[in-house]
Amino acid sequence: MSSANWRNVFTYNKYTQIAARALRQSLKESERVTAEKRGTTILRYQQWQDGQGGQQVFLNPPEKTAPKSAAV
Repeated sequence: MSSANWRNVFTYNKYTQIAARALRQSLKESERVTAEKRGTTILRYQQWQDGQGGQQVFLNPPEKTAPKSAAV
């Protein structure tokens, strides 16, 4: 498949998503879980009216995690 041909089938973003998913699936279990957590995104939206932003609403709320303590 030439470089011009694959662009008719995939966008670059779709290609990178497929490659990243294949790479994550090839990792060992502990590394795979860590890599999947990094791939999670938090999506939120905010409705604006008359130049004022409303409350931000999470579409997929982030998980609550314990705060990391600073090493001394």
